Amino acid sequence: MYRSDVIGSLLRPAYLKEARDRHESGKLSEAEFKRVEDRAVNEAIDTQTRVDLEVMTDGEMRRYAFYGHLIDAVEGFDKFGGWAIPFRNEKGEELVLPRPVVVSKLRRKRPLCAEEFTYMRARTDRAAKTTMISAQQAAAYYDGNKSSGAYPKIDAYLADLVDILRGEVEELIRLGCTYIQIDSPQYTALLDPQLREGYRQRGNDPDRLLDLSIEMDNAVIGDHPGITFGLHLCRGNNQSKFYASGDYGPITKVFQKTKFQRFLLEYDDERSGGFEPLRQVPEDRAVVLGLVSSKKAVLESKNELKHRIEQASAFMALERLALSPQCGFASTMEGNLLTPADQEAKLRLVAETAREVWGKPVLAGR
Repeated sequence: MYRSDVIGSLLRPAYLKEARDRHESGKLSEAEFKRVEDRAVNEAIDTQTRVDLEVMTDGEMRRYAFYGHLIDAVEGFDKFGGWAIPFRNEKGEELVLPRPVVVSKLRRKRPLCAEEFTYMRARTDRAAKTTMISAQQAAAYYDGNKSSGAYPKIDAYLADLVDILRGEVEELIRLGCTYIQIDSPQYTALLDPQLREGYRQRGNDPDRLLDLSIEMDNAVIGDHPGITFGLHLCRGNNQSKFYASGDYGPITKVFQKTKFQRFLLEYDDERSGGFEPLRQVPEDRAVVLGLVSSKKAVLESKNELKHRIEQASAFMALERLALSPQCGFASTMEGNLLTPADQEAKLRLVAETAREVWGKPVLAGR
């Protein structure tokens, strides 16, 4: 039971962003770019080790966005031609994120996450977590008009997608990965009336999608004893902006019907609602409370975090809870509006608070 966790992405260093631009314009070779990526991953691991987190990721440094591993490794997507979603903040400021759309038959060109995991595994003795996009998230990359030439119906697209993702899970397990997190912010999109209508306009019934998504996620993660599968739910995360609000009540079926042992839930502000839906989590599952904001630079109070953990424990036993940031710090290449120092302080706060609440863990290599 890992008590301090990290969701996935970390802020990309400026030198990595510059190198990606040069690589994409043909001014930096593949080998040279890999060396820059390796440096960024090494620094991400160093940061997480320094603050003493129990779980490590590679910071998603090799991706242009949290879903980039799918788009770059699988042929069939128009990278920026899909359904653009508006993100906003509390001030009403907006930005629009163009997303992928499937335009031809999917074909896996290379592994999605194997390189990320094998590189990280060799550089840490902590639990090395791999993050993957969910089939439910990628369902949003289907458009009845733009995708019909390749897949007349969404079901055929999703069937191919599930096969690819399931194969990736099996490959990661063969490589020794024991903790796989599936990222699915689109589950909470089903709480938002505007986003639900967006699904309908693109030939996707949002009510049917909830049941179908649970079925797809279960098919992707399969049955692998000894492997921890986590499901991360948030309400959008792009340059410190979000796209949805609402508590987990209407989608608690996800807790009850999926096979995930660990739910990583956004809970940093009132947009996430109260802790009451935690009553619906089966007794053999754990919840990671995302109480520390990755969107705002202000550092939370340790006492306030402990108070909120205590509040959550009224609905779910303390021994089944853990702590993390509410989402990644850079779900897209641009990153949220924090500095690396802000990010490190928040990760340290997670680790320290978890130790004070649940005790110091015994980690491998200690």
